[in-house]
Amino acid sequence: MSSETKPNVIFVLTDDQGYGDLSCHGNPVIKTPYLDALREESVRFTDFHVAPMCTPTRGELLTGQDAVRNGATFVCMGRSLINPELPTMADIFTDNGYRTGHFGKWHLGDNYPYRPQDRGFQETIHHPAWGITSAADYFGNDYFDDHYRHNGENKPFEGYCTDVWFDEAMKWIDGGGEEPFFAYIATNAPHVPLWVPDKYRQPYLDQVDYPVASFFGMIANIDENVGQLRQWL
Repeated sequence: MSSETKPNVIFVLTDDQGYGDLSCHGNPVIKTPYLDALREESVRFTDFHVAPMCTPTRGELLTGQDAVRNGATFVCMGRSLINPELPTMADIFTDNGYRTGHFGKWHLGDNYPYRPQDRGFQETIHHPAWGITSAADYFGNDYFDDHYRHNGENKPFEGYCTDVWFDEAMKWIDGGGEEPFFAYIATNAPHVPLWVPDKYRQPYLDQVDYPVASFFGMIANIDENVGQLRQWL
């Protein structure tokens, strides 16, 4: 396969968002116009099943093997680690001449040999454990203007976390020349804690309670970022 025929791949994985948390799936409150538009022009897997927890879903995605088989069966207690002998999707892409980048949530191990940079990703900007604030982390991280791990080193980033993941992914894509790329954008939103800029929460406060409005606001922010990414592409 020549480099001209290798498709670029972007995989966006949101966290704790359900099937009904999109307006195109019948939710009467939330507005997700950009994700709705993407759905309308896409192949849709309407009978697709994953493990119903954070780590198992991610491990199965990246290895193509069931969680019991790959070793990452739970979210903590030493059970959130993929067998290091198994190749990941990023390893396969790397072996085929791709640049590989990971942005956002990992939740498959924070120490060698389980970190994203140990598992085939040449570039990674992420937070540890299951979410920002969930583990010993940089003091003051709160979803806004936080420090994240950039290829193993804590570095400051400006902006709301979801915006950072998409913005950094676009910068990385743009800086790679003609090589094909695999970009894995795994948001920690809309998983708790339900922190989001007020402008995304506000439109829902007259229809649902504050926590649900915050949850919907986090999804609305993801939707906006997907729209900006597609327009940029």
